[in-house]
Amino acid sequence: MALMDAYQRPLKDLRISVTDRCNFRCTYCMPREHFGTDHAFLPRDELLTYEEIAFVVESLMGCGLRKVRLTGGEPLLRRNITELVALLRQVGPGLDIAMTTNGALLKSHAAALFKAGLNRVTVSIDAVETSTFQAMADTDQVDPQTIFDGVDEALRVGLTVKANAVIRRGVNEDQILPLAHICHDRGVPLRFIEYMDVGNTNAWKLDEVVSGADIRRMLETEFGPLEPISPKERSEVARRYTLPSGYEFGFIESVTNPFCGDCSRARLSANGSIYTCLFSSSGSDVKGLLRLGAGKSDLQTAIRSIWEKRTDRYSMERSEQTGDESKVEMSFIGG
Repeated sequence: MALMDAYQRPLKDLRISVTDRCNFRCTYCMPREHFGTDHAFLPRDELLTYEEIAFVVESLMGCGLRKVRLTGGEPLLRRNITELVALLRQVGPGLDIAMTTNGALLKSHAAALFKAGLNRVTVSIDAVETSTFQAMADTDQVDPQTIFDGVDEALRVGLTVKANAVIRRGVNEDQILPLAHICHDRGVPLRFIEYMDVGNTNAWKLDEVVSGADIRRMLETEFGPLEPISPKERSEVARRYTLPSGYEFGFIESVTNPFCGDCSRARLSANGSIYTCLFSSSGSDVKGLLRLGAGKSDLQTAIRSIWEKRTDRYSMERSEQTGDESKVEMSFIGG
């Protein structure tokens, strides 16, 4: 039986953070001044095991779960991550399994991920120009070519690939067209994401948001008219547009055009808590239940209780928010 929240939104998608660690320090997600060398990441025994993650997924498939996305932190930092993909494919032969990654390690993992059963990969890249890329990711160890080498390898082995770019005014809006061209040339759909007020450490300011509408105008001037595409399902977060050639752009407009009304996503943190919104202030522990020997029905009952009480509509109510409330960091529960 499908799980429905207080606004009759089903639980169909689960974002699974497999680690809170990352090899980048992106300024909008994991700024170094808050996640420096002295930051205490989760110890290994606090992470859900792969078997525990697979059990949660298998349990929720009986309640309508159809898609999972592996996130982080950076999921490719988790040791033997392909073993988790294989386990998920085993419990869900028809499950849609995706991953979001910064792409730095993708080239060496792509073939094994595809063989294990991964369907899709989304690569986050915010600039083509090296200095801008490294400033946003706060790293001098990786350049954009490394990321696109990973994209090319993922395409070669048979993975479906998309790219995401967060655009921040005064930082990388000059990279919109270069990103569009390099993704267009590869046939990789590109999603532009409005800079969001996730967590409490990214120093978000509304005037640094470049709206999806502004980006569309830039793209139409460069590429020609964009035609909107009807969503495949109501819960799609990206508003999709196509060029006459068939190439697709998407826009995730949490700030200027919120999509809370149809959100069907829950998030499972690396340490085993369920969060019902990207902007949640707290989660509900399920790891404790798992380690006390809970069965599928026990877990389903617990998560049903959490989901049925869900009333999250943060982005739709953002103008009413004070901005002082505590929110979980995106690096902890995935984007």
